[in-house]
Amino acid sequence: MLKNYIVRLSQEERQTLKDLVSIGKAAAYKIKHANILLNIDVNGQGWRDSEAAAAFSCHRNTVANIRERLVNEGLESALNRKPSKMPPRQQVIDGETEAKLIALRCGEPPAGQVRWTLRLLADKAVELEIVPAISHETVRQVLKKTHSNPICDRCM
Repeated sequence: MLKNYIVRLSQEERQTLKDLVSIGKAAAYKIKHANILLNIDVNGQGWRDSEAAAAFSCHRNTVANIRERLVNEGLESALNRKPSKMPPRQQVIDGETEAKLIALRCGEPPAGQVRWTLRLLADKAVELEIVPAISHETVRQVLKKTHSNPICDRCM
């Protein structure tokens, strides 16, 4: 069943949106959302989603989503971006772990090896239980920070 979300802004909401647009000191997406809401309001312009999408260079699903968020969650939710479903990743390496990895790099390489490789360092860090798991790319990023300021002769 298709739901229709009809936008009816109060005078106070309309004035808030007009102020937001006219001052222009907000994020671009917020101003765009305010303009869309002002124009799809049935008491105002009464544009269809496709008209608003064409006027503001966005997809009509964007307009439909803004319309739905206004009706279900309120004006503030419609103006702001939808929060991410996935939280940001937690860092694998902290300062102490980074220091241990750099110290390992400055030490003697394993028997039969001339120098440490990124994969060898990653495997050894897991073996020594410095970290539970780490990729060679993460090791590269950690060591790249110390390249310009070598901490030992072996690191040059």
